[in-house]
Amino acid sequence: MKYVDEFRDGDLARRIGANIAHEADPSRDYRFMEFCGGHTHAIARYGVVDLLPDNLRMIHGPGCPVCVLPIGRVDMAIRLAFERDVMLCTYGDVMRVPASDGLSLMRAKARGADIRMVYSPLDALKLAGANPGREVVFFAIGFETTTPPTALAIRQAESDGLQNFSVLCSHVLTPAAITHILRSPEVQDYRTVPIDGFVGPAHVSIVIGSRPYEGFATTYRKPVVIAGFEPLDVMQAILMLVRQVNEGRAEVENEFTRAVTREGNACAQAAMGDVFEVRESFEWRGLGQVPASALKIRGDYALFDAETRFDLDYRPVADHKQCECGAILRGVKKPTECKLFGNVCTPETPMGSCMVSSEGACAAHYSYGRFRDIPVVSS
Repeated sequence: MKYVDEFRDGDLARRIGANIAHEADPSRDYRFMEFCGGHTHAIARYGVVDLLPDNLRMIHGPGCPVCVLPIGRVDMAIRLAFERDVMLCTYGDVMRVPASDGLSLMRAKARGADIRMVYSPLDALKLAGANPGREVVFFAIGFETTTPPTALAIRQAESDGLQNFSVLCSHVLTPAAITHILRSPEVQDYRTVPIDGFVGPAHVSIVIGSRPYEGFATTYRKPVVIAGFEPLDVMQAILMLVRQVNEGRAEVENEFTRAVTREGNACAQAAMGDVFEVRESFEWRGLGQVPASALKIRGDYALFDAETRFDLDYRPVADHKQCECGAILRGVKKPTECKLFGNVCTPETPMGSCMVSSEGACAAHYSYGRFRDIPVVSS
């Protein structure tokens, strides 16, 4: 297939759905986690769930970079903008993530902070070159997909001799998050989140390849099928997972062969390895402190590390008590099980990060009408 429409063929989707229903054992349940928020949106947008048998459930995972960003990291960026008078640059979705004291980067901007939305770290680099008298900080977030561009921007800043550019790094790592989920009490001890397999992320896997997932299959006996973001990609991956479970296999399979290889992108990996090293621990929204799950800037590039340059300290902040983003990111709850969903919390007035991001599970359910059994908050 060559064109995107071919990956959205309704008749073919129904045929794959019929195959899934035929091959799924009616005497057992299947529970698969789609790690990436892009898959969550594809499932909601194209009604994939409606084509699946009742004994097969898809569980939302934490693979949304904006969603897992803890309040404390956003607060750190806001403090930089207000207290150090820097020009803070970041991606659009990050601008609306709720922070402490009713603030967000967008609201801080409205109060006078110099905060700018950019499309890439190179945009922030250009601003630094055009404003030599200002400190320009790029607030970098994301999984392995967005990490190489940040690494290249830092190397370019060094090459150009830019003294007024730095990065507030909040890049996180996919394999560590999956390991943390598999080791969580909900999965291992309480069995409240039974997971039979994973739909592996698409864009992340283009960078890191399929090799890093092989440990999950061998150590935890959980199959992984890497899938593209189109509905037929996701459905074919689900069918492949059903077959693995039925046959008692736990392997890494690659449905997204048109873009993903076992080894990944060696050039991107080399750039990341040159500029970044693994943090000992990092807080994720909903998951808490996750060991070896994020990156920091290496000492060789300390000049461009905003945390070092501005002597920043991280202060953890608890989420809103009624917001269920944490439970949703862990797969413990569905968006519609949050009593704020759809009434108090909407994309226009988000209470939590899962409703903000274009990859968030709550935004997917709200945008595409997955409104089954929405609880009503009494006045």
